[in-house]
Amino acid sequence: MALLLLIFTILLTSLFLLGAVAFQSLSSRRHRLPLPPGPKGWPLLGFLPKLGPNPHQIFHRLSKIHGPLLHLRFGVVDVVVPCSAAVAEKLLRNDMKFINRPKNSGAEHVAYNYQDIGFLPYGPRWRMQRKLCSLHLFSSKALDDFQDGRRTEFTRLVCRLAAQSVKADRNKEEAVVDISREVAACVGNSLSMLLLGRRVFDQDRPEVEEELRSMVMELMALTGSFCIADFLPGLRWFDPQASRMKKLNRKFDEFLNIFIAEHRAALAETTGPLITNSAVANKDLLTVMLQLQEINVDDEEGAKLTDIEIKALLLGLYAAGSDSNSILAEWALAELIRNPIILQRAQAELDSVVGGDRLVSESDLPNLPLLQAIVKETLRLHPPAPISLPRVAVEDCQVDGYLIPRGTTLLLNIWAIGRDPTVWPDDPLDFRPDRFLPGGLHEGVDLKGSHFGLLPFGTGRRMCVGMNLGLRMLSLMTATMAHSFDWHLPNGQKSETLDMEEKSNGLSLLRAKPLLARPVPRLRPEAYSKL
Repeated sequence: MALLLLIFTILLTSLFLLGAVAFQSLSSRRHRLPLPPGPKGWPLLGFLPKLGPNPHQIFHRLSKIHGPLLHLRFGVVDVVVPCSAAVAEKLLRNDMKFINRPKNSGAEHVAYNYQDIGFLPYGPRWRMQRKLCSLHLFSSKALDDFQDGRRTEFTRLVCRLAAQSVKADRNKEEAVVDISREVAACVGNSLSMLLLGRRVFDQDRPEVEEELRSMVMELMALTGSFCIADFLPGLRWFDPQASRMKKLNRKFDEFLNIFIAEHRAALAETTGPLITNSAVANKDLLTVMLQLQEINVDDEEGAKLTDIEIKALLLGLYAAGSDSNSILAEWALAELIRNPIILQRAQAELDSVVGGDRLVSESDLPNLPLLQAIVKETLRLHPPAPISLPRVAVEDCQVDGYLIPRGTTLLLNIWAIGRDPTVWPDDPLDFRPDRFLPGGLHEGVDLKGSHFGLLPFGTGRRMCVGMNLGLRMLSLMTATMAHSFDWHLPNGQKSETLDMEEKSNGLSLLRAKPLLARPVPRLRPEAYSKL
């Protein structure tokens, strides 16, 4: 039986190889312009075996050899990777030619068969979900309405860390904190209050916290991984990741069904006009979406939200938001610990605006220019997704004398663009927030996708819908941690020796080693008791 399977696999592989060669031959004849340059790959598999654990770094190195627009072959799929701001702008200034996503196993098996806003095809259903998020979740008014929940969670975190530090000092111990775990729980609860109206991380039930955290990490890894079945469709039957994806989807589906049932029961007990009823208005996004099921929210087709769309949207927003914000906050604090002079300057700015008898609030953030520059510099060096979610060319297009055929997958190397020396000539590898301050070379550069040298949230119609919330949460977390504590590395380790190696986890860019640090309260005692 094993021999028959081996023979069948060899025959199948040979057929794929012949088909790929024939396809490439026919394609090359019809192309009047050359494809962008790039490295040679393996027969049949193309460049897939050479990707390694950090593809964004490999693409960056290849761009030094072949130029800022790479062409690679992944199986039978053409892939182009822009690695410079200039090329990214030429391709995506008008992004309608790359408006859709290619077929993706993660989106199929985890994101409810492409129903998540990140993977939904461009059209009326996508515009409906985008409008829903813009009006009811990520508008300035919505963010202001929900800020009390974020403030409560951030205060809980600060008070818990302060109490641990005081207790450790009393016992003459080091209160070393796993920043990744602490921040992830805080961010996860803040986001779940916004989406579901309840906390999902519970200090009294660490097993539930660990399970949900691992589920989110697995989701981001599976959704962002290079799955061989996506590039060799004939091997989909042999896809070892498909069963993991389906199992993970079932787990999340059970969570979400419980929340939907609870919210429907609560809504059944309320009376009054939809959306405006004071008992449920502005409570959470799930409540709003369940109410919107009762009315038409899409003027183009009169379509209504389905339960599948609600679950897909909640899953995508929670997983992406909790994962990226907690990872970014860890990177920001690591950079400040590694650069103590910048941390001291940030603390001086915070003390002058906030004082020493209360914690930072969201209303303080616009008055903290250095803090805002620190956030921008963190996003430049450590973008939440080093490689963008893939886009697909919906028609042939040309750039710099090269042809990008219809059906080509585009992977924007956001990490490399943030290090593009033509855009960032002043020490692009160094953490230098001053570049964004008045008088700096990049004064006035924003994060809204119009400056193609800084695209942490993407650009165009497909840019991250949760950008405004992400910026608020990252800014508030960074400001809170810098203002509330002095930070020391364990065992007398010097700040300049802090390991800043990174590793890719599918969509996310993690620290290779979790950040362990010792917080020492620096505010007046009353600031740590205001829950």
